[in-house]
Amino acid sequence: MDYKFLIDTFFVALSGVPIALAITIVALMVALPLGFILALSRINRFLVLHRFAQIYVSFVRGTPIIVQIFIVYSSIPLLLDSIVTKYNFEMNVYDVNPIWYAFIVFSFNTTAILIEVFRSALNTVSKGQLEAAQSVGLTNVQAFRRIIIPQTLVVALPNICTVTVNLIKATSLGYALSLQEITLRAKVAANVGYNYVEAYIDIFLVYLILCSLVEYIFKLYEKRLIKYKAVNA
Repeated sequence: MDYKFLIDTFFVALSGVPIALAITIVALMVALPLGFILALSRINRFLVLHRFAQIYVSFVRGTPIIVQIFIVYSSIPLLLDSIVTKYNFEMNVYDVNPIWYAFIVFSFNTTAILIEVFRSALNTVSKGQLEAAQSVGLTNVQAFRRIIIPQTLVVALPNICTVTVNLIKATSLGYALSLQEITLRAKVAANVGYNYVEAYIDIFLVYLILCSLVEYIFKLYEKRLIKYKAVNA
């Protein structure tokens, strides 16, 4: 065991954390509102959106994320290239930063997971609360913002935490997009002296620390929401 390499490479792997967090944050910013809206469409059975959400969730559940990454990474450049060629745009689609493909595929995957998270959480809130809010003059938007969403979040937050942690860990597949994230940086450092055991230990430690911090932040927020629920119970 090369302990000097282990220590040095830990900081190399740590330098990939900003990319992992950027992908996670962007994916959640896209997936949270979309997942909530599509979950509502499934509960209220809006004809087109309800069927679309069902097929969408089934597709994501039935395929590995690495396959989704390869499909997006292979198909989008070809699609963009055909558009650029057709309309004579001055753009090299193969120079696009791969992080944009990561934003697309991880947002796509996370949205499908959150649809089911929100759907199960929304079903725990009585429909009578929305009707009561409307009877006192609140609009649907006000009722959801003040009553429905806070209660939904109390139920959904543990699952959202799990989704977030799994998303952070899934960013390790960014190596397939040639992203300089945690895993790829450590593996590249290990290539020189074949110190793969040390590199994998460093990757393990970085993800363990990062995911533990995220879980701690969620626990703090969950305590705030539980207090809110207790006040409004």
